Amino acid sequence: MTFWRIFSGRRKVDFFDLLLRQAEKTLGGCDALARFLRNQASAEDVRRWEQEADDIRRVLIDELNQTFITPIDREDIFALSRAIDDVLDYAKNTVDEMEVFEVSTNEHLCEMAVLLKEGAQQLAAAMRHLKNNPNVASDYAVRAKRIENGMNEKYLAALKDLFSGQDIRLMFSLREIYRHLNRSADRVDEAANIIGDIVVKMI
Repeated sequence: MTFWRIFSGRRKVDFFDLLLRQAEKTLGGCDALARFLRNQASAEDVRRWEQEADDIRRVLIDELNQTFITPIDREDIFALSRAIDDVLDYAKNTVDEMEVFEVSTNEHLCEMAVLLKEGAQQLAAAMRHLKNNPNVASDYAVRAKRIENGMNEKYLAALKDLFSGQDIRLMFSLREIYRHLNRSADRVDEAANIIGDIVVKMI
């Protein structure tokens, strides 16, 4: 069997679709987090979305390892999938540590979660257009990047309010939880940057 026949028989994998599905699961998880912080969803709802997103990422990585030719650089596919994965990982860590530290929700957390959900919405929209309309995807990526600045402002405001109190245990517990949401927004920004790099290579 010739070299080309070895690879020509393998089915084509739609990596754009896998990345979109992962981004949509991440959006679902961020929405569940926002609802959890409003006492409208359970911690298990967030964990379920995170597990489903992980399953898609595992499939993507497995397909990436078995595919000889990819529609965009395999390093970009891997890096984008990892950044999207981190967004929801930090969201799940928020829920996990709230339970471990027995911390109740507050308005700062709710506002940060809403902002994170908006970032996830922009990422999902970018992925929806990346294959056929890369310039449109780039526009959504730019919108996603704006989330980081807004999150950082809310993060600093939350810390200022937190450290004006007297409960040392609560201070250190909530500080870590606030950090998870801030880092999640950082990963939104990272994913948006990767999308921008991909678009430059496509057009």
